[in-house]
Amino acid sequence: MIWGRASGVDRRIRAGYYSIWDNMSPFDILAILSEGQIIAHDIRIVEGDSLPEIAHAFAEAGVATKEDFMKLAYDPDFLAAHDIDAPSIEGYIFPDTYRIPKGVPLEDAVGLMIDSMREKLSRVTERAKEIGMTENQVLTLASIIEKEAAVDSERPLISAVYHNRLNRKMPLQADPTAVYGVKRPSGKITRSDLERKTPYNTYFIKGLPPGPIASPGMKSIYAAVYPADVPYLYFVSQDDHVHHFSTTLAEHRKAVKLYREREEEIKNSVKEEGTSHGAS
Repeated sequence: MIWGRASGVDRRIRAGYYSIWDNMSPFDILAILSEGQIIAHDIRIVEGDSLPEIAHAFAEAGVATKEDFMKLAYDPDFLAAHDIDAPSIEGYIFPDTYRIPKGVPLEDAVGLMIDSMREKLSRVTERAKEIGMTENQVLTLASIIEKEAAVDSERPLISAVYHNRLNRKMPLQADPTAVYGVKRPSGKITRSDLERKTPYNTYFIKGLPPGPIASPGMKSIYAAVYPADVPYLYFVSQDDHVHHFSTTLAEHRKAVKLYREREEEIKNSVKEEGTSHGAS
């Protein structure tokens, strides 16, 4: 270890856990230490992930249990320490793959992810101020866009619909908000879901929910502050990817009717196909 001090390696050693075996020479050990080859966990957060998915990623990586992560996510002291004006850290974790050194406290690991989101948000800070949106409002709207959009070109259009509705004091009526916290959004959203009264359901509450409903990516964040210049107030899914946008309620109802007729045709086609296969 005298050679390590003489060469200055001891001043370059990173804190963390290292893999060292019995048959390693002192020079092999110094090489690992000097190169910072610490043991680390990879945690991958995907655009649109919400807290349960992120908790699962932490647990899979062996960084924290789901219970410990969720407890921290709603901890008022932790939220205050990071100046988060929302019910939880939902939406404040930027989607990315993080390499977390073994032994790092959960608070520090999550704090790193929050810092990453804040760094990305700094790119739109001035624009948000121009249009009168707070950090929480930007992330909340971006998270709804993230859950609604499957095609990048539609993100500014979806954003425009919500901005137009907010400006007219109309309820957002965003389907993903109706199931937030009560049902996994991967399933089909039903009429009873839309009628469920929760603090996040924008079919009942006015304006935006109290906080984000998922982790938005940069495309949705940009869309939230740069909506398209269009008069649309409605949209309805045409398939799993694209939507039909409308300006008037009459046009929207017509689009919904066509969508439901198309759905019925597909169901009948599948039934007929299944019957013909069964007969053969």
